[in-house]
Amino acid sequence: MADLQTAAPAAKGTKPRAKKHAFRLDMTPMVDLAFLLLTFFMLTTTFSKPTVMEVAMPAKGSETSAVPASKALTLLLGKDSRIQYFFGENPGKNTSAVHSTTFAANGLRKLLLQFRQKAGGMVLIKATDEASYQSMVDALDEMNITDTRKYALVDLDQADRNLLATYR
Repeated sequence: MADLQTAAPAAKGTKPRAKKHAFRLDMTPMVDLAFLLLTFFMLTTTFSKPTVMEVAMPAKGSETSAVPASKALTLLLGKDSRIQYFFGENPGKNTSAVHSTTFAANGLRKLLLQFRQKAGGMVLIKATDEASYQSMVDALDEMNITDTRKYALVDLDQADRNLLATYR
């Protein structure tokens, strides 16, 4: 509440002075209202839930299905969101069999949609040391978008390192 305090009246026989009014505002109700509103909005706000991608991992000791190397598509994730890929087995020093693409819609997605037409094909995703975490997430997103069911995250072996060294 607001209070108005008046000054004491002037003594007798003196000239009357103008009354000075001191104004005092009680801030307690406004602070209470602010905290009630803050509490209300904190409790009614929905926080963004983290999005999680499910990756189906095989059970330990389960039987694995062998996929011939000729039906594999190997993606080598590199720096600057670049992807080198080849079909089948590692071509060794034959760099003409290695192709390059990006994460654009007409890049990896188009490649995966074409590869999906192959019956029994499997995608092997291998990340180099220069690849960013975002590149791996983008590659997994593309697997989900194109509905590619058979893919595996594989470590980069020495033959792949040698292939990348000769490709550059």
